[in-house]
Amino acid sequence: QVNLVESGGDSVEAGGSLSLSCAASGDADDSSFMGWFRQPPGKGREGVASIGSNGETKYADSVKGRFTISKDIAKNTLALQMNSLKPEDTAMYYCAARLGKQTRCSGGLCSTVWTSLLEEEYNYWGQGTQVTVSS
Repeated sequence: QVNLVESGGDSVEAGGSLSLSCAASGDADDSSFMGWFRQPPGKGREGVASIGSNGETKYADSVKGRFTISKDIAKNTLALQMNSLKPEDTAMYYCAARLGKQTRCSGGLCSTVWTSLLEEEYNYWGQGTQVTVSS
């Protein structure tokens, strides 16, 4: 079991910065990878950034160069530093974790997943924190 609690959401003007934090407890140390997702008003949830237990990171094209995901193992927290925010970044932001190994198979070959922006590959979710960016 993993418990995830997000914080740091706020209202900011375009061009501003915000830092989101996710406090993880329970078996979070055993997570294969963790990530941040967001759900804009009236739209589906999309992957924003992911970080694996091996330190590998992955970002959605829409946030590359502006957002940075990091993990503080000692404090068991996941962070998302968001710079140069745009109105289209407005969304509910969720922290997520994958407990247990995830593999992907193609053509009979399977490999371990270290990062993921796919919602279905996560099995624990936080309640979300709202980020609003005004123009």
